[in-house]
Amino acid sequence: MQPEWWHWAVLGIGLIIAELAVPAFFIVWFGLGALLVAVVLLIAPSLSLTAQLLTWTLASVAMILLWFRIFKPGIHKTKVGMADSNIVGEVGMLVRDVEPFRKGQVRFQKPLVGSEVWECIADEPIKSGERVKVLGIEGSFLKVGKA
Repeated sequence: MQPEWWHWAVLGIGLIIAELAVPAFFIVWFGLGALLVAVVLLIAPSLSLTAQLLTWTLASVAMILLWFRIFKPGIHKTKVGMADSNIVGEVGMLVRDVEPFRKGQVRFQKPLVGSEVWECIADEPIKSGERVKVLGIEGSFLKVGKA
């Protein structure tokens, strides 16, 4: 039995709907590949099953590569270790209390290294709402003191 265009369309829509149940954002590309094969079959209905499967595979892999290499190149990057010495001296507002053995959070007016809010540590207790100055960087935390 030779699959017709609507078989591929149903498969494509089914895979795209299945993506709603699987939060990996991966199945959608196979669904879009199946929809592409449905469109190709509408234009050239005499395509063999092997050519249909090859078109589906190549289209799906091409869309996956485009997504992960071009449109989402920095998806696996973290902010840890990206802070540089330009942050030292910046002044921000403490949004969560900080104490010597309890982390707090500081918010900056403009994003620093891609984030407005950073986890922070301090040598003295500081209440939220106070202005703090970045004294240094310890790992992925900012060391702050009263401004």
